[in-house]
Amino acid sequence: MLLVTGFPRLVARRTAEALSRHGPLTLLSQEKHAEAAGDFAATLPDARVLTGDVASMHLGLSTAEYRQLSSECSEIVHAAEWSNVGADKVTQERVNVEGTRTVVELAQDCRGLRRLTHFSTVFVSGDRVGVIAEDELSAGQSFRNFYEQTKFEAEILVRRAMGQLPCTVLRPGFIVGDTRTGEIDRFDGPYTVAALLLSTRLQVPLPLPGDGVAPLNVVPVDFVAAAAAAIHRDPRAVGRTFQIVDPNPSSSRRVYERVAEREGKKLPRLSLGYKLTDRLLKLPGLEKLTREQRMAFASVNHLSFYGNRNTLEILDGTGISCPPIEGYLDKLIEFAQKARNKGA
Repeated sequence: MLLVTGFPRLVARRTAEALSRHGPLTLLSQEKHAEAAGDFAATLPDARVLTGDVASMHLGLSTAEYRQLSSECSEIVHAAEWSNVGADKVTQERVNVEGTRTVVELAQDCRGLRRLTHFSTVFVSGDRVGVIAEDELSAGQSFRNFYEQTKFEAEILVRRAMGQLPCTVLRPGFIVGDTRTGEIDRFDGPYTVAALLLSTRLQVPLPLPGDGVAPLNVVPVDFVAAAAAAIHRDPRAVGRTFQIVDPNPSSSRRVYERVAEREGKKLPRLSLGYKLTDRLLKLPGLEKLTREQRMAFASVNHLSFYGNRNTLEILDGTGISCPPIEGYLDKLIEFAQKARNKGA
């Protein structure tokens, strides 16, 4: 039986769908999402819902429930996280670090465990620049927010467990919408930057530092889920880390210029050096940006390139590959516009 944490995150739901055809599945859901989780489980071949909390002792389950789970569970996909970069440290630590610790403890209690797959993020690299390999983690980096820091600490917990447990770490880039429908469950990161660049409320133009030459490290959710499912089921993935990224990412300026064209606008030509990003955000008219907006702006102008040799090896011959963003960008824009109009 497979346990999936992280409901109702879209990537958790899509990964659960991709793996559901291979056997019975259990979704861990908080009480407030239990009804929606039940509806979703009903669409899968053989799925049930356990109501609990990933960050609580024994996942917030009763003693009987936990014992049954640990006796039946043979696979775990841990996709639960708190990804709001503006959240306080205590909240981030509780979900991202303590939640991962609890899942690792469950894995240790599962007598027939075959795999624990942990969703990390490429942003555990923090402020590092240049080429970053899949087997690298601690390299003296600093972190720009508590999300990066706590995901780094969570990955350390999983890596330490690799000596005793069959663990796999997945590091997706920033997850954006579905390539066919544009569907996404959170409009932050690159979406936030697009909204800022096109905003008429800003008192001064918001340029892309360094002419926007940094790669836009985004991946569509359907590719991430398909890749995650394939890696999870491949025995070669045990004890390894996989960066699920676009091997040929477009530059941020190239993408945002196309977004601007759709809106009948042009991006400002003003350019500043990459290291002036923080100063730029403190200019009059921009200093009132929220923490989330500042962090989003910094993340899409980060000069990091993520190697994915392990990922390419596992996906070779599966037909699963990351499409270029130009091929589905219109779908992302259309879905975001509909969501914006619906909320207006």
